[in-house]
Amino acid sequence: MVDNFGQLFITGLKGTTLLPEEVDFIKNEKLGGVYLSSVNFEAPAQLAELVNSIQKHRDEYPLFISVDQEGGRGSRFKTHFTQFPSMLDLASLNSPKLVFEVHEVMAKELNACGVNLLYSPCCDILTNPDNKFIGDRSYGRDAQTVEKYISAAIRGVQTNGVLACAKHFPGHGDTARDPHFDLPLLKTDQDELRRRELVPFIKASRSRVEFMLMGHLLMDALDDKLPASLSPRAYEFLRQETKFSKITITDALDLRAITDRFGRDEAALGALAAGADILRYTSLEEASKALSAVREAVRKKVLKKESMIEKLARIERCKKEHFATYQPIYIPKITEAFSSAAAKALVEQFRAIRS
Repeated sequence: MVDNFGQLFITGLKGTTLLPEEVDFIKNEKLGGVYLSSVNFEAPAQLAELVNSIQKHRDEYPLFISVDQEGGRGSRFKTHFTQFPSMLDLASLNSPKLVFEVHEVMAKELNACGVNLLYSPCCDILTNPDNKFIGDRSYGRDAQTVEKYISAAIRGVQTNGVLACAKHFPGHGDTARDPHFDLPLLKTDQDELRRRELVPFIKASRSRVEFMLMGHLLMDALDDKLPASLSPRAYEFLRQETKFSKITITDALDLRAITDRFGRDEAALGALAAGADILRYTSLEEASKALSAVREAVRKKVLKKESMIEKLARIERCKKEHFATYQPIYIPKITEAFSSAAAKALVEQFRAIRS
């Protein structure tokens, strides 16, 4: 009997069209989703063709087609897509309505190309001025400012055909290291964590965000040995404190914050055992090897099959609710989403303010 543990994985692709080995992996392993970046993008029509070719090999429900498109430097698709300022600059205008409108345009453009999952908003609070990893990706320097815009961002995304993902739990804002290269450390006690870092994530949960992304950071108030993405205590803290009951996803498990300290199989199995529903990778090769390890761990009862079934059920509920009806992207209609009056008005508004 073929299992569907591939649903627990989201992985990157190598280029602007599917390679034969990528087709095989998507189709044969019933892959849960893909993560797109600048290497997968040339133009909206090409992107839509790529998404159509991916979804052609879907299982019962479509794959999650995901991207980082936050505005400012946190956007992977540069040309053709409306280029908005950073969230820190946007929040300085003191308008949740404007944040909603920006995310509405973002979602409409992404949705037109078949992207259905956006890794945004950043719930991180920029409390460390030396934090280059988060920097102007944050909405502000205190909990109340960041909280003020989270609901508007989520509503703008999720009312326009795209699912939102709040990140990076439990909050990267007071760190200085970039998890692409090293493991960030955060020495914040639980009381301060509740008063500060947790506030925007609670707002995200109450705003019915569909995904929460677990960050690769060591917060010793929760776990002094394991980063949040691999820590049972961190997942338990998330569920209990925010009342979040939907999908948890790791940051990419092939970043050096993880690979320099943990083996590939150890990280994958550890994240699932800790509470992750979906494991994210940039490399299909790494995802494939990790999937084999997961399958073997379930067979040997190192991972509880009941727990895997719960994760798969959570993913299926999400896809059934949001993707029950699916139609391939009709390429000739894409341009309509990239010439909207709303997008032009917003861009002109930002230009007027800057001048």
